[in-house]
Amino acid sequence: MAVQPREDKTALGVLAMALAVVMFTCIDTSAKWLIGAGIGALQIVFCRYFVAFLMSFFAYIPRHGLTAFKSNRPMLQTIRSLFLLGSTVFNFSALQYLPLTFTTTIMFAAPIVITLLSIPILGETVGLRRIIAVCVGFIGVIYVIQPWGAAVHPAIFLSLGALLCASLYFIMTRLLAGVEDTATSQLWANGIAAASLAPFVVTNWVMPSDPFVAFILTLIGVFGGAGHMLATRAHRLADASILAPLVYTQIFTISLSSYLVFARLPSSTTFVGGLIVIASGLYIWNRERQKTQNS
Repeated sequence: MAVQPREDKTALGVLAMALAVVMFTCIDTSAKWLIGAGIGALQIVFCRYFVAFLMSFFAYIPRHGLTAFKSNRPMLQTIRSLFLLGSTVFNFSALQYLPLTFTTTIMFAAPIVITLLSIPILGETVGLRRIIAVCVGFIGVIYVIQPWGAAVHPAIFLSLGALLCASLYFIMTRLLAGVEDTATSQLWANGIAAASLAPFVVTNWVMPSDPFVAFILTLIGVFGGAGHMLATRAHRLADASILAPLVYTQIFTISLSSYLVFARLPSSTTFVGGLIVIASGLYIWNRERQKTQNS
């Protein structure tokens, strides 16, 4: 299946990526709200991926046919999909106990973990400056977590598990770059996640008594499908080096949604630690961009 060509429409790409970030914020906000409404984390994750799979199916199959399911690297696609699923399960489980702003800040450390993992997995060479940036970023993470405090919640390990799985997911995505079409990756990621959870969820399904809860349970899948489609579209319209920093705008969107929905703002330690993590991530992004331009 032919890969769709790039387009040079930077402004439209930035807008699409900004909307994708809003969708990602809506996913986490909806998940935390649904957990508060008594819906189990696994059921929420299943709905998120099942609805997104249906969206991907009806978006790609009419154009590409069933060949969209054919993968050139099925084992790698499976591993990638399971890491994405693991990230979501860990993250949604952590949201039962931790604030939205806290879990989001931890996930901002993904570029830092990816940089470290790219050395043994991708065989990349990481210079001293990026190693220092990684260390600074981890200081920011430690400052957010504050493991020396007496009130450390064990759910922090769930959030760290989500971070590790998400980072490995992006590493697998790099390995598949230029090998798989976007349609194949989307169908496999959403399909495997939904199929993996179906046996556990269907037998323990809890039908929401409130129609609005059922609506949000469906809507979270729409947010997921739309967010990834927008992000994919954005990367066809603009360079990744331009789009990457936009992910960090989620610290503002998630803070706003946390305040509006849960009447909760980020703590000072989360805010300061988040700024350190973001600064480290932006420096690593800039070094990656310079290395790409010079190669």
